[in-house]
Amino acid sequence: MRAILRTPAIAVSTVVALASLTACNKSQQAGGPQTPAASPPVATVNGTPIGRNEYDLFVKDILQGKQHELTADEKNQVLDNLINLQLLSDQAQKDGLQNDPATVDQLQLLHMRVLADAESQKYIKSLQPTDADLHAEYETAIAAMDKTEYKARHILVANKDDAEQIIKKLKGGAKFEDLAKTQSIDTGSKVNGGELGWFTTTRMVKPFSDAVLALKKGETTPEPVQTQYGWHVIQLEDTREKTPPPFDQVKAQLSNQVIRKKLQAYVADLKKTAKIEKTQTP
Repeated sequence: MRAILRTPAIAVSTVVALASLTACNKSQQAGGPQTPAASPPVATVNGTPIGRNEYDLFVKDILQGKQHELTADEKNQVLDNLINLQLLSDQAQKDGLQNDPATVDQLQLLHMRVLADAESQKYIKSLQPTDADLHAEYETAIAAMDKTEYKARHILVANKDDAEQIIKKLKGGAKFEDLAKTQSIDTGSKVNGGELGWFTTTRMVKPFSDAVLALKKGETTPEPVQTQYGWHVIQLEDTREKTPPPFDQVKAQLSNQVIRKKLQAYVADLKKTAKIEKTQTP
């Protein structure tokens, strides 16, 4: 029920493609004027060196920003994985897969993503949000946030008839908690009698939020509420005013938000001066 923020994991296929792109670049750019200075190799596979920079980038992709010092065994495992990727990449080129249309498209897309990310990072380095920027973003966020939190219970069932029967039992004197424990299919809340804790309505799907907003303290929904999860019977227990977090506590998040908006504006400016033709409908 509650909103869960997830950091998207880097797909294995992307890491493999990165290794493949690196290997392709080695063969295509060897001796070329734009070939960057090679970093010291950490391994050599059939005469192809795997540079320290490539290894460090591979580790960075695996850790995805997590602060973790690799053990000696983990470092060796990472290197073995990178060697495996180089072997597969070499074999793919021997098999001519670099000329396969699907592979060419994937490498082209990856090439575009890497360059776009490099440009984004270059632009971000030039940004330093001012205190005025951060306070303005803070005020905007405070104005948009939910001012009230709700505490509620719910019973989730698979069909409307079951939900209607539960409402009848509640009207007949049955305890909400007892029915939640025995009949709710929400395994996360049923053990606590359907208790959802404190939440803001923006964290719930709209039909559920609308039903909560229509209730007074102590009331139960008179009719079943349908969402994509099934049919709900909801009981509002309490409400309270939500206190905004102090400015200093969210300063880092505000800085990221300001930078994100400025980056979006930068892209919008690039789009204004670009010649863009959409030749096909997606």
